[in-house]
Amino acid sequence: MAFKLKVLLCGPAAVGKTSLIYRFIKSKFNADYKLTVGVDIMTKDVEYSPGEIATLSIWDIGGQARFEFIRSTFYKGAAGVLLVFDLTRADTYDQVTSKWLQEVRQFAGENIPFVLIGNKLDLIKELGEVVDRKAAKHFAESQNSIYIETSALDGTSVDEAFLELTRRIVRSRSG
Repeated sequence: MAFKLKVLLCGPAAVGKTSLIYRFIKSKFNADYKLTVGVDIMTKDVEYSPGEIATLSIWDIGGQARFEFIRSTFYKGAAGVLLVFDLTRADTYDQVTSKWLQEVRQFAGENIPFVLIGNKLDLIKELGEVVDRKAAKHFAESQNSIYIETSALDGTSVDEAFLELTRRIVRSRSG
């Protein structure tokens, strides 16, 4: 059975949501940062297990506070969420684990599958560890989820993040 799944990328501004999607869909890194105004939507078919295909409709939701008033409408019909923070900016982790997760559950449902993403893994070597990565893993597990560290720049674990979310959605639907 082929699934069509609406997947959201949520999190504060400039954590790399658009870059993650670009890496996932085009296998490239786009160095030109452009603010996402409202929402961008892209599609990709993924094989989440042998012979099983899902079509992901990937919604890149603008993280700026000024889009908050329209964001709630984007959650309708969402099957799952990648909650993204920047490993080099501790405030983004705090925002994701408090405000963003609460917003997702309020508008998309209390039990919506999500994966917590610590992005910009490639920058930790230069800038040092800013976010307590063990705490992030523990937080995700306490919320019945998983924590994955990614780098949109070099592609580390980007595909795995989308595939893991897809598998969690399919499992939640087949009870």
